[in-house]
Amino acid sequence: MFALTFLGTSASVPSAERNHPALLLEVAGKRMLIDCGEGTQRQLLRSGAGFRRLDRILLTHGHLDHVLGIPGLFSTLGLRQTSELMTIHGGPETLDVVIRLLAGLWGAGRAPIAIEFAPLSEGQVADAGDFTIDCFPVRHRDTDSFGFSFQSRARRHLLSDRLSALGVPDGPMRGELAAGRPVTIEGGRTIDPEEVLGAPSGGRKLVVIGDTETTEGLSKHVTDADLLVIEATFLDRDAPMARDYGHLTAAEAARFAAGNDVKQLVLTHLSGRYEDDEILAEAAGIFPNVRIAADFDRIAV
Repeated sequence: MFALTFLGTSASVPSAERNHPALLLEVAGKRMLIDCGEGTQRQLLRSGAGFRRLDRILLTHGHLDHVLGIPGLFSTLGLRQTSELMTIHGGPETLDVVIRLLAGLWGAGRAPIAIEFAPLSEGQVADAGDFTIDCFPVRHRDTDSFGFSFQSRARRHLLSDRLSALGVPDGPMRGELAAGRPVTIEGGRTIDPEEVLGAPSGGRKLVVIGDTETTEGLSKHVTDADLLVIEATFLDRDAPMARDYGHLTAAEAARFAAGNDVKQLVLTHLSGRYEDDEILAEAAGIFPNVRIAADFDRIAV
C-alpha cells in the first residue's frame, strides 16, 4: 500500500492555506519526500509524520519552490542526528542547484548530514523488493524535470482447497510453495507452485508528475495508474498563460487521466488566483473521479 501525505500543494507563490510543494510517500516501511519546498520540515511536524526513517528525496526539478526546504530540513536532521544517509535523486542540473545551495551555506561537502547525490536518467531509480521506483523526463520550461512511477509487487496467494486436495501438509512446505519453490510430499510426488498459487493480485501503481507544460509522450508511463498526482496550475480560460509559464490547466490534466485509464486523479500545485471549486468543476466535467489536494490530506492506494 502507498500512503501519501500532501505537505505542500501551492504553486510558486504559497498562501496561508497552502505551503510550497512537497509530498511524503510511505510504502513497505520506507519513507521518502517528493520535492521539498520551503517550510517542508514544519509541515512534516504539523502533519504528525515527523522525521523518522526519512532517507530519500526525489526531486521533480530544480526550481526554488521545490527545493528551498532542503537546507532547513538538513539542519534539523543534523541537530537531531536522526539521519545516517540521505539520498537525493534529481536531474543533473537539479542536483547542481542543490549542491550549490548547500555549499553556499556550509561549504562544499560539509552539509550537516551525510548525503548521496543520485543523478536521474529515464528508467529504474530503485528496486526496494516490495516496490520499484521508475522515472521519466517531462517538459517544464528550461529544466531537467522528471516524473516518478511507483509500483508495488502483485502477490500470489496459496489456494487452500488445492493444497488440501494434493495432500500438502501445514507447515514449512506451504511456505516453500508460497515462495515459488517446488516441494516433494510424502509418497514422492513433487508439487509445483503453479499448481497451488492463485492469480496475481494486489499490485498498485502510483504516478507523480510535478510541473509540466505538456502531457505529450507521457501516456506509456501513466496508463492504468491507480492514482495519478499531477499539477493543475491554471484553468482552461487561461491556457495561453499556462503555456507561457510551462504549466497545465485542470482540463488538460483531466483529459490526460481520462485518456489513459487512470483510476483516481489528484490535482496539486494550485494557484491562489482560482477557487478550489472552480478547479474541481473544470476537471470533474471531464474526469469525475478527481479531487483537489489540500495541505495535510492523506490518501492511501
